[in-house]
Amino acid sequence: MFVNNYNDALAFIHGRTKFKKIPTLDRMRDFMKRLGNPHEKVKAIHVTGTNGKGSTTAYLRDLIAEQGYNVGTFTSPFIEKFNERISVNGKMISDEEIVRLVNIIGPVVKEMDSDWRDREGGPTEFEIVTAMMFVYFAEGHVDYAVIEVGIGGLFDSTNVITPLMSVITTVAMDHAHILGDTIAKIATHKAGIIKYKKPILIGKLPDEAIKVVKQVAKEKEAPLLIMGKDFSSKVKLEQGWGEKFDFSDSRGEISNIHISMEGFHQIENATLAIETFIQFTELEGINYSNKDIKNAIQKTQWLGRFELLNKEPLVVIDGAHNTAAMKRISQLLRKEFADREVYVILAILADKQPNEMLDELLKLPNVHVTVTRFEGPRKVTKLADFKLHDNVKYVEHWQEAIGEVISNMSLDDMLLITGSLYFISEVRNNFEE
Repeated sequence: MFVNNYNDALAFIHGRTKFKKIPTLDRMRDFMKRLGNPHEKVKAIHVTGTNGKGSTTAYLRDLIAEQGYNVGTFTSPFIEKFNERISVNGKMISDEEIVRLVNIIGPVVKEMDSDWRDREGGPTEFEIVTAMMFVYFAEGHVDYAVIEVGIGGLFDSTNVITPLMSVITTVAMDHAHILGDTIAKIATHKAGIIKYKKPILIGKLPDEAIKVVKQVAKEKEAPLLIMGKDFSSKVKLEQGWGEKFDFSDSRGEISNIHISMEGFHQIENATLAIETFIQFTELEGINYSNKDIKNAIQKTQWLGRFELLNKEPLVVIDGAHNTAAMKRISQLLRKEFADREVYVILAILADKQPNEMLDELLKLPNVHVTVTRFEGPRKVTKLADFKLHDNVKYVEHWQEAIGEVISNMSLDDMLLITGSLYFISEVRNNFEE
């Protein structure tokens, strides 16, 4: 027995190196070979993107599950519990399964620690979790999987697969220290998931990113479908929580699609997921109806994406963790909540763009920001590293920040907690206690 219980299993996983200096898939390929190449037994859709990966994955999961299939998802980070990262039909795997998988993988990791001693050592934390996912899905628990990239794509440990198709949701500045300091460099990493003659679908990307994707798709002879060109959506006005839109592609239109998540960016994510699903059904010979699509899309929820925690006063959490995501939040606040005073509690990891994110929020006249900190897995931006603004409050502990804000809010006001998926995970867990 490599580990005896769940806590030991998590301690083993989280005790591993996070990153290596030299990016490579060689170690992951060796890992897979030693485990009997489980990734080759998984029929998957591969999803990357700066923002929108999680929501698009969730829409795809529900669209495929609506046809009666068991759909595995691999996502990160988790919001409530580690097990969420490996789920089937939206249900996380059990603690017992985590223990069992670590007992399968642990001895192989130890072998590799020895064999790779002179080459930066054995598997990283993310490689281990990825391997656990592949082993579990290959055992026959799922018919299909939607696999989300961790960071980038090209050297991501999930990129050992040859998927049915690949998806790029968005490309914006994030993880610049790993992926590069230009949109083109980041796009090159994202485009790394494109495989030979396998369809690639993309959302609304900047022109310089599209140029990169087109080039790679051409080299790989991969059919390319672009949102706004090959498929599109038209927003319809919707009262209440959620959005409504019409979808269209070369096959025709699906009208009056409702989504339960808030924000125009969610319409984009849903649109991309629908076209991906249609391409998937054609590839796999699956029959579906427009009603199936509408039913599935309306059901989809994704923790931590403009998620409603409380109605009076309105309390919402969102994992926006880079400038592009914060721009989308600002647009949503301007569109839907201009008639409310909006109080924002903001905490951001140090390797992000804290001041740029803060500036986006401060453009709105009805927004009042309190900057704070939390116990993150990586360095969190210090209060002293934020620009000083007369109209921004700086409170060291987030619990104190929330207490202060709520005591000064009226029932008609709104509280938004945002800046990091890790931050909202910590807040969410405390809200539920």
